[in-house]
Amino acid sequence: MTDRGRVGGDALQTLVDDLADELRRSVAINDPLVRVLCTSRHFGDEDDVRIRAVLQHDAGPDVSGFILGQGVAQWPRPGTLTGDTGLGMSPRFCVPLRERGELLGLLMVIDADRSLAAPEIARIEQVSKTATALLHGSRIAADDLRAGRERTLLRLLGPEPDARRDALAAGIAGGWLTDAAQVAVTVVEARPRASTPEETEAALRSVLESAARRRPRRLLPLVDRTRGVLVHAEARFDPAEVAREAQRMTTGLGQLLGEPDAVVAGLGEPVAGLAEAWQSCSQAVAAAKGARLLPSLGPIAKWAELGAYAILLRIPESALLPTLVPEPVSRLLGDSRGARLAGTLRTFLDLGGSIPRTAEALHLHRTSLYYRLDRIREITGLDLDDGRNRLLLHTGLLVADLITPG
Repeated sequence: MTDRGRVGGDALQTLVDDLADELRRSVAINDPLVRVLCTSRHFGDEDDVRIRAVLQHDAGPDVSGFILGQGVAQWPRPGTLTGDTGLGMSPRFCVPLRERGELLGLLMVIDADRSLAAPEIARIEQVSKTATALLHGSRIAADDLRAGRERTLLRLLGPEPDARRDALAAGIAGGWLTDAAQVAVTVVEARPRASTPEETEAALRSVLESAARRRPRRLLPLVDRTRGVLVHAEARFDPAEVAREAQRMTTGLGQLLGEPDAVVAGLGEPVAGLAEAWQSCSQAVAAAKGARLLPSLGPIAKWAELGAYAILLRIPESALLPTLVPEPVSRLLGDSRGARLAGTLRTFLDLGGSIPRTAEALHLHRTSLYYRLDRIREITGLDLDDGRNRLLLHTGLLVADLITPG
């Protein structure tokens, strides 16, 4: 029983079936995010997790999170995954399938009573080498096709109108692009401290290809170094499902890299068809940048919820220097009471300069609020009754947020 992507082909399925028949145990090979690539028939040892995975091609985020949470993506050698009665999962003997350090998949054999004997384990490890070779061969065979499609997607999402038009026509003519009434783009970024760029790119590719494998031609993956792009071209656009997929990808990527805090994602707004996908992609890139620079947004940011930051996030990061912060704001932030006064100013400006609402929001007596505002006037040298000064200060605080995250 193989999944819809046919990764590894018939040879991988035959390998799994033969091993299962030999062991008289249920065997499966999953991708690095624990989504099913192929499974054997049952041998009376099936648990709830296996049944669900076979029927749905995915055991669900709770199960994958539980398995990846055991650090299996970083295991240097085979081991036993603990079970969980609440999830309906029995223990499994697991072999990470790696080629030159890259995790290609996970071979799992149900071992509910941990009764696998040494010769059986040796046989599993022997078969795992063949499985790794088959997965690696499948990856190599797909590389040229994937590279061509990624180049087309880059043009489709790029800045040149003629290139976008030609890319769309080429993808549709090639039969792998299908237009949709609404299209949205998700961008996932990873900047891990302990992984090489090659390891990061490989993990990104695993995550995006795993997502796209569930709905070929409707979820289009693209990996460009430390950034992954997923184009949603669905017949029925579901914002909630887009958000769930982003959550699955960021969680899975963080677990693969062993650095959950190094992963962020941005969600662009839906647009009318693939011809306009570049706009959603541009928004998603900015939103992902916001998620990285503004921890308050969380690891997943939506363009529609960025507010005024949406404009400022278009500024190249190379230009986000302390000198970009207006001098009055720099003086305020550099004052010994700068953090408290900046917070007061931000609330005052957010509430349209309303004294009653600001005092209530900050739980201050109005006399105390007036004192703080007077100090802000003294430090900045600006009249807070002037709308232009308010705009300068408000914008300056937002720019400072981007330059000094947190």
